[in-house]
Amino acid sequence: MKLIELTAEQLSALYESELKVAFPPQELKPLKAMLNLMAEKKYQALGLYDGDELAGYALLWLEPGIPFALLDYLGTIEGRRSQGLGTIMLDLLAGYYKDYRGIFGEAEAPEGGSPEGEELRRRRLGFYLRNGFRYGGYDCALFGVHYQTLIRGREDVTPGELLAVHQKIYSGHMPKQVYDRFIQIPLLPGQRPNSMGDWVEE
Repeated sequence: MKLIELTAEQLSALYESELKVAFPPQELKPLKAMLNLMAEKKYQALGLYDGDELAGYALLWLEPGIPFALLDYLGTIEGRRSQGLGTIMLDLLAGYYKDYRGIFGEAEAPEGGSPEGEELRRRRLGFYLRNGFRYGGYDCALFGVHYQTLIRGREDVTPGELLAVHQKIYSGHMPKQVYDRFIQIPLLPGQRPNSMGDWVEE
C-alpha cells in the first residue's frame, strides 16, 4: 500500500462521497475552505491506495515554514473499514513526514458531546494512543467541540512549542473575530467550550 497525493478534483469527489457521511456537520470544514487552502499549498490530501483502489485518506493542514503537520481528517473508504488500514496509514504518514518534528491532531474529548457518543469518542482516542500518539499537554475547543491535542513525533517537542504552532495555524487562517469567538487554543482546565458554531469559509 502507498500514499498518493490527491488532486483538487479527487478531493472534491471524496468529500461528497465519504466525508459528508463519515463526519458530523460541526466537525467538517466546508469543501471550499479545503480547496482554498490547497490552492495556497497549505492543505494536502493523501489517498491510501491498495493497488489501484482508493482504500483510505488523510487530509493534513500545513503551514509554510512550520515543521509540523496537522492531521485534519483520517478515514477509510466504506467497505474497507475494520481492516487495520488506519494503523497502516498512520505509519505511512510518519514516514511521509519524517523530516517534520511531528504530526499532531485533535481527538474529541470523551467527556465532551452527547453521552451516547462517549464510547465512540473513547475508542477514537484510544486508537491514536495505541498508534504512536501521545497527549500534547493541553485541550482545545473548536466551534464548540472539546478536543484533546495529540502528537506523534519527536520526543523533545514540548507542550509550549506545540501550542504556539497550533495557535499560529488557526490564527493565520481565521478572521480575528471568528478566531476569538470560536477557537479556544488552549481550553484551560475547568473552562467550557464557547457556544457551538458552524465552520465558516471566509
